[in-house]
Amino acid sequence: MSKANVAKRYAEALFQIGVEKETIDFFDTELQTVKEVFESNESFLKFLQHPKVDADEKKQLLNKAFAGFSKDVLHTLSLLVDRHNEAIVPEVVDYFQTFVFESKGIKQATVYSVRELSEAEIKQIQQVFTKKLNVQTLKVNNQVDPSVIGGVKIKVGNTVYDGTIQGKLERLERNIVTAN
Repeated sequence: MSKANVAKRYAEALFQIGVEKETIDFFDTELQTVKEVFESNESFLKFLQHPKVDADEKKQLLNKAFAGFSKDVLHTLSLLVDRHNEAIVPEVVDYFQTFVFESKGIKQATVYSVRELSEAEIKQIQQVFTKKLNVQTLKVNNQVDPSVIGGVKIKVGNTVYDGTIQGKLERLERNIVTAN
């Protein structure tokens, strides 16, 4: 089973627990902190992945690092350590966030543009795509991509809406080739 599928299953299990206990937002806040620690502290992850470090020592570190966190989040982290899946913790958090957003009618979009978009431009994209995707809210993450000559490319989940000049030229070229 791929690491992505494993991460998704852990996230889904934790999400279901959160739904039952009505603690989704609480878990989400804790998990964002966990992800930040895992991504910003390289030595922390190296310690957790070291084959000669006993699993109990790893769990002690997690319990100290995340003291005061909910038992369900700590238990999930312990399970990941037991199964040697420490490296997928950030992915678990990302999938959990996706489940939270889906439950609230929120989608995330990454907008690639040649320059930083203004607030007005971002709001316009949000208005158009909330209707198009039939969601309550669209959270936009703008990424500057110098390869975009003009226009924008919007990625929502696995779907890409290419409104770049390059994309339009490629579609025009395909139309000309297929017409002949």
